[in-house]
Amino acid sequence: MPHSEEDTELTQDTELTAVVLADHRRFEALFAELEDTADEPVGRKDLVDHAIAELIRHEAAVEQFMYPVARDRLPDGDAVVDREIAGHAEAERIMKRLEGLGPADHEFEGLVAEMVADVRRRMADEEEHLLPRLREACDEEELQHFGYKVLAAKEFAPTRPHPHAPDRPPANLVLGPGVGFIDRIRDALSGRDV
Repeated sequence: MPHSEEDTELTQDTELTAVVLADHRRFEALFAELEDTADEPVGRKDLVDHAIAELIRHEAAVEQFMYPVARDRLPDGDAVVDREIAGHAEAERIMKRLEGLGPADHEFEGLVAEMVADVRRRMADEEEHLLPRLREACDEEELQHFGYKVLAAKEFAPTRPHPHAPDRPPANLVLGPGVGFIDRIRDALSGRDV
């Protein structure tokens, strides 16, 4: 049975590597906006908070569903994923430091630039090395299944950095949605628009 254009869009949007790449493009757009507005303090903290929330949601979802597949399917999966998780941990430490700062703080812009450079470096590495290998290691049905899981997990994922939270299943699968719920309450009470 032939696929319609709508079916192709659905398939493309929920395939694991396409989901991750779409997030990367959104991050790049946020980073460009951060760079373009570096001299505009009004709204700067909100934009940084939004970028952090999006990054945290993405990291939580891929740690829950993409990294276990990489560990299982790639011969060097443990080493690859451990390196990715170490990168996430470093980025979360930077984000945690940013959480209590604003544009008037002398280290704010330096930390924003460090976070952006770090995430860009990791995105490029992931796109060049990890994603193509996952595409080869998994069939289309699996890629769809895990892409859908990543999309769903982002809906309940934390929105704030938690550098000491578990980053491996099953602990992150159990605790992540609860922490996400608490983060959303904190966001609403503080007026943080993420």
